[in-house]
Amino acid sequence: MAKAKTSFICQNCGAHFGKWAGQCSDCGEWNSLVEAPNVSLPHHKASSKSASPASHIASMPVGNGSDRLNYSGSQSGVVTLGSISVTFDTRLPTGISEFDRVLGGGLVAGSVVLIGGDPGIGKSTILLQTAANMAHPESLSGSALYVTGEESLSQVAMRAQRLGLSSDYLKVMTETNVETICAALTQEQPAVAIIDSIQTIYTDAINSAPGGVSQIRESAAMLTRYAKQTGTALFLVGHVTKEGTLAGPRVLEHMVDTVLYFEGQSDSRFRMIRAVKNRFGAVNELGIFGMTDTGLKEVANPSAIFLSRYDKPISGSVVMVSREGTRPLLVEVQALVDDSSGQPRRMALGLDPQRLAMLLAVMHRHGGIHTSGQDVYVNVVGGVKVMETGSDLAVLLACASSIKEKPLPSSLAVFGEVGLSGEIRPVPNGQERLKEAMKHGFTHAIVPKANAPKNQMAQFAGINVITADRLDDAIDRAFEI
Repeated sequence: MAKAKTSFICQNCGAHFGKWAGQCSDCGEWNSLVEAPNVSLPHHKASSKSASPASHIASMPVGNGSDRLNYSGSQSGVVTLGSISVTFDTRLPTGISEFDRVLGGGLVAGSVVLIGGDPGIGKSTILLQTAANMAHPESLSGSALYVTGEESLSQVAMRAQRLGLSSDYLKVMTETNVETICAALTQEQPAVAIIDSIQTIYTDAINSAPGGVSQIRESAAMLTRYAKQTGTALFLVGHVTKEGTLAGPRVLEHMVDTVLYFEGQSDSRFRMIRAVKNRFGAVNELGIFGMTDTGLKEVANPSAIFLSRYDKPISGSVVMVSREGTRPLLVEVQALVDDSSGQPRRMALGLDPQRLAMLLAVMHRHGGIHTSGQDVYVNVVGGVKVMETGSDLAVLLACASSIKEKPLPSSLAVFGEVGLSGEIRPVPNGQERLKEAMKHGFTHAIVPKANAPKNQMAQFAGINVITADRLDDAIDRAFEI
């Protein structure tokens, strides 16, 4: 038997507790437990392993006839992995090539995509564009439903008119009750559904305000079950906290198939969407868009927007060849090293600050260049975040150029990982990076020795490939060009 009593829910991980505590024992977060009255918990234990309060909706009908979701706990048939037939479903194009790239080639039927970002950065804009494209009868999907819980229908219509979108086929709905939304989806049976946003959705199974941990978790679980059962591709818009992470329980990211984040500043004319989780494509794939009066447009040559053109070479600037997802990308990294008036500072924008501090120690020990007593500022131009370690060598060369006040050639491109013992380690897809540098007119490249072209030197005849296996050797060779 269960009894109704006051429980406390962790705002970080969603764990349930019978009494308040200063720290969540499940995730370790401090001061994250909030009171949630009228939640039924088992008599013997009140923890995150307690039964879901939305269990009574497990058998909710989501299809026609006798098609029902069955979560009664009955045993499923056990089969061998080799006896399962595998089919490759056709992906549904969104009509925006860069968005398709981030998704892994398009939308997969029954997939659930969670997209988050700062307010005003373009989440609703790109999803409204996507819905309008996929609702057109000539598209592969042919139907789409846009559900908004934050705006009125007139506001959505005004945005569509401002963006110049065709609104003759797109169906819209304003609703915040998840049971009503699922009923509408069952009736309309769209190929694509967009929920804007998950923080405004609530379920009648829980007696709490929308936006809470329990409401978000149970509403998202119900929508995910519907998508998996019916094959409807589902987009969920999520708010972000001041730290830049998705608001709500952490389990929300585990429920969905794909998690996308908007990167960059809202006042910039460029927008970047990165896939931080994708069950159907590459992780860390980056889509780059330009914000215009008619919405987000894909950028045809992404490398060009991250490169600065100077009349003459300047110190502290190096172009690195990064690899974001499945394609190489040319990015300029800038460094400024100056005398410190107090405690030396280490600041990195677009890079990991802790890795920067480690690299500076390696440069001191194995490169003969020290930065103790000096402030070090490193910035990746354009607001892009470089996640890979292939940027190590470019960062150190930019710092060395700033310290020596000697500019490196503007025709130089660099990539390579730096180890703690000063070795230059190889990075994946070295030849693709060199081809990208050649395509943009770079005539010199410093690369790890293991990434040097071997059997295809004719393809790289237009670029002088300089190899290095030690950091001190790479620094010396760079200033000899």
